[in-house]
Amino acid sequence: MKKSVYSIVLMDDVIKAVDEQAYRMGTSRSNLINQILAQHLSCTTPEMRMRDIFGNLEELIGEAMQIQQQRSASLLTMRSALDYKYHPTICYKVELERAPDEYLGTLKVQIRTQSRRLREIFDSFFVQRVRKESEQLMRAGYEYPEWKLSPGCFTRRLINSGEYTDDRIGEAIAQYINDLNYAIQVYFSAPGELMTDGDELMSRYTRMLSRFIV
Repeated sequence: MKKSVYSIVLMDDVIKAVDEQAYRMGTSRSNLINQILAQHLSCTTPEMRMRDIFGNLEELIGEAMQIQQQRSASLLTMRSALDYKYHPTICYKVELERAPDEYLGTLKVQIRTQSRRLREIFDSFFVQRVRKESEQLMRAGYEYPEWKLSPGCFTRRLINSGEYTDDRIGEAIAQYINDLNYAIQVYFSAPGELMTDGDELMSRYTRMLSRFIV
């Protein structure tokens, strides 16, 4: 969304109130004024769009996830307890693009543990998961998005197919994370070969992919 620079004259008391509110929201003075005016004039800002997406995502993510409070309008963090010894936490962070083009945003998945063995299992899961997702996405006519794997941390971009409304984008991301979290839980219960042809995890992902490309 294009922005331009304008000069406006405001009362000192108004600016003080705006600055205090902007600080509480973790945003800038200009951005907050832009949001207030857009809301009053029924315009849609990137922040409104992201809020709608995250609102729908939170409704659909399920009780297995704990939603964390965020100051940034573009970031949502969720946590899931892993049903494994020591009960490590899996953290999911979704950061949306203000003006999505090729990608809607970025998903970061991280395991919170000091155990080297658990990080190795986590990394093994994503090595296999990326390979299987790549195969399925290619059949659907898409390349696997940019991704990165470091010990205990996986990051991938979220594909923007250009086909979905904001509500559907929230649903698509929620469905993908739910499917991913389920697969991680299953893999940790019996580490080994993941998503072989015809198994439950492959079938779940294929069904999800038939509804959403993300």
